[in-house]
Amino acid sequence: MFNALLDKYDKRNAYVSIFPGVGGEDAKDWANMLINMYVKYAQKRNWKVTQVDDKTIHIIGEYAYGNLKKEIGVHRLVRISPFDSKKIRHTSFALVEILPQIPEIELKNIIIPPEDLKVELSRSSGPGGQNVNKRETAVRVVHLPTGTNAASQSERSQSQNKEKALSLLKAKLLKLMIDRKEKEIKNLRTQVKPEWGSQIRSYVLHPYKQVKDHRTKITSHQPDKVLDGDLEKFIEGGLDLKN
Repeated sequence: MFNALLDKYDKRNAYVSIFPGVGGEDAKDWANMLINMYVKYAQKRNWKVTQVDDKTIHIIGEYAYGNLKKEIGVHRLVRISPFDSKKIRHTSFALVEILPQIPEIELKNIIIPPEDLKVELSRSSGPGGQNVNKRETAVRVVHLPTGTNAASQSERSQSQNKEKALSLLKAKLLKLMIDRKEKEIKNLRTQVKPEWGSQIRSYVLHPYKQVKDHRTKITSHQPDKVLDGDLEKFIEGGLDLKN
């Protein structure tokens, strides 16, 4: 396995973010299911997991990023919706984003012009959306030229959350530069996002049970176990992908 983990950041910790796509309440629920799946996978690996905000977790463990980076992409769920009184089958989508934790010394070299940033403040919220802080300590930072954004609400102070959100934003922009082969942040501009239909993996709970990776063709007929963090064969299959 480790022969496939030779890229610069493979040994680093990972940030996992899940964004609900088409599907309304079902998609939001699906995004939460995926977050739980990766938390349980990390726990099986004895990695530490902390919550950054309601969409992002920080996984701390050797080769966390290298193992998880091929999970990037659209994940599709087919099931009988628990939110539909007619018990109709629904299809939901969520986008999985994986980023390495970039060393601080590298982040300091990434300079973003202040006019390219928008900082949004809100109250940090706990489980169930309850406000746990009367002050606006949660911070979301947006890179205006690309629309890329990052948020943090896990720290106690606004300044600490801003620092964490900015570090996460820089990691996203650095990965974007690598993916697009750009040498400077100023060259990054918004690009059309891929269609939600371009899923990398489908999880079907009805009318049959199956999880299928559309790139590796690896299949499981025990989706409950997969959603409980049993991802090993999918992770290992991803490591064999060339791109």
